[in-house]
Amino acid sequence: MSDREFHPLVKQLLDGDLTIADLPAELRAEGEEALSLLAAVDRTPVSVPAVTWRVMAALASRRRRMRTGLLTAALAIAAALAIWLLPARPVAAPSVVTVRFVLVAPDAHEVSLAGTFNQWDAHATQLVRTGTTGVWTATLTLPVGQHQYAFVVDGQRWVSDPGAPAVDDGFGRRNSVLTL
Repeated sequence: MSDREFHPLVKQLLDGDLTIADLPAELRAEGEEALSLLAAVDRTPVSVPAVTWRVMAALASRRRRMRTGLLTAALAIAAALAIWLLPARPVAAPSVVTVRFVLVAPDAHEVSLAGTFNQWDAHATQLVRTGTTGVWTATLTLPVGQHQYAFVVDGQRWVSDPGAPAVDDGFGRRNSVLTL
């Protein structure tokens, strides 16, 4: 996978704001590369047994930040080993789960989170910039179930989470989906 930064217009392509045909000819190869990287992301829903909810929530948070498939595979193997080594005993299913939302947006001045859990209020949940790398985070405790959400960059651009499955919102945009 590439560790380089994509052109802002290519980022708009990934956000769904542009099509490959909208890109200038000199950026189409870069756009195709970015789309192929995005297509490689496994977006298959996963059914998680109650005993592994904490491990999977931690892996989901880390997955959003990872850039290489090798590191993702190593964490999955480590989680599987940890589950295999745990003693078999019943664990009550949680009614709430703590989730960390992460967005890499180095050019953003502010980022917030809107979703079904805050009545789509674009100002209710502000993310905090961590360091100078443009990584924005927020940690929420959410009820078990399915939630739709989007990041709001600089108060006007709605961005789906590139590390989560997405669905059509019925208004021409995509909402990210989180199932707890």
